[in-house]
Amino acid sequence: MGADYDHTRHNIGFEVVDALAKEFEVPFKDDHLGNIAEVKHKGRTFVLLKPSTFMNRSGKAVRYWLQKTKVPQENLLVVLDDLNLPFGKQRLRAKGNDGGHNGLKDIDATLGNNLYARLRLGIGSDFHKGQQVDYVLGEWTQEEAEQLPEILKYATETVKAFGTIGLDRTMNEFNKK
Repeated sequence: MGADYDHTRHNIGFEVVDALAKEFEVPFKDDHLGNIAEVKHKGRTFVLLKPSTFMNRSGKAVRYWLQKTKVPQENLLVVLDDLNLPFGKQRLRAKGNDGGHNGLKDIDATLGNNLYARLRLGIGSDFHKGQQVDYVLGEWTQEEAEQLPEILKYATETVKAFGTIGLDRTMNEFNKK
């Protein structure tokens, strides 16, 4: 997505995978269609992808890396921002519609289905009519920025649980808060 979107609401998915890589002290490397890092946790290998395509063209990178790493689609977890959730709330789902999110629309179209897990992170919707793009691409408020480390920690715990205890148990445990 580029440095222009660093520290914006739109970039919260990248912030989660950055936090995971940092926790495990694993660097990202520039590769085809994205930046990749591999994390080992509880006998599992997590392939972290930050597509270098525009967000609304993420599907190409996701499909490429699923095929290259031979990760089955049922092990795919897309982490993304969601305007329809209050700031700080998260929701893990096994599948679903794109909810107007252009990145999910492209992933759905490229994969030919929407049968993959997604972790939606609420960024709130505190904007005036016609200001949605500015809000999504805007930087966090001071108050939001102060709460972000705790939100990212909870999201990274959710991602690790998804990869180790499975989707259903993770949804039961982490969708409550």
